[in-house]
Amino acid sequence: MRPLRPVTVAFCPQPPLLLPAVAGAHSAELGVLRAAVRAAVQVVLHDGPEVVVVLGTGADGVRFGPGDAGDLRGFGVDLELPFSGWARPGGRRLPLPHLLGAWLLDQAGHVGPRLGVGPDDFGTALSDLPGSVGVLAMGDGSARRSERAPGHLDPAAAPFDAAVARSLATGDAGALAALDPVEGSRLLAAGVPVWRAVGAALDGLDIDAELLTDEAPFGVGYPVATWRTR
Repeated sequence: MRPLRPVTVAFCPQPPLLLPAVAGAHSAELGVLRAAVRAAVQVVLHDGPEVVVVLGTGADGVRFGPGDAGDLRGFGVDLELPFSGWARPGGRRLPLPHLLGAWLLDQAGHVGPRLGVGPDDFGTALSDLPGSVGVLAMGDGSARRSERAPGHLDPAAAPFDAAVARSLATGDAGALAALDPVEGSRLLAAGVPVWRAVGAALDGLDIDAELLTDEAPFGVGYPVATWRTR
């Protein structure tokens, strides 16, 4: 099901290192990545969406909203973050992509409605929502871009990520929708299910696209891009 109204998408990676509390000391690579992500989020918010959808893996059919929360204790930081508003007792626990997406929106000063969904629910969510919609599509490229990468070096990783970057840069929704999920899983490219979902939902629409950065500073591909449908 395709959206009936314009949609603006920020494609953002999901490393916990985006948060200074996790990263610790500043690095030039992180500075460039954070600046690109901030710019992408601002593009989404500049269009004044009535709802911002945070799209990421791990939702397993659940939709996240006010009262749900997550934490960074698994990364050595005793920090609880609500998805929207305040955390409530018994609220659902956020997967990392939705936690980081909520943090990015908080940092950008966004206080409007938010909805967290998974790839399998994305198309339905877009058709269900009234008014203009912004999307934070959270996902990394391959984690096999170097010998020191989490999955170690795989020669297929860089070409795979380069094809994703071309699709993001040109607004080729069909190419995103056609990404091979098996190869994506083998290359530890966590963003593939998310990218496929966005591509399938927007395929056939005219898209203004911009690739803001496409680097792999820690052996993991971190593409950042924006799409606007017309």
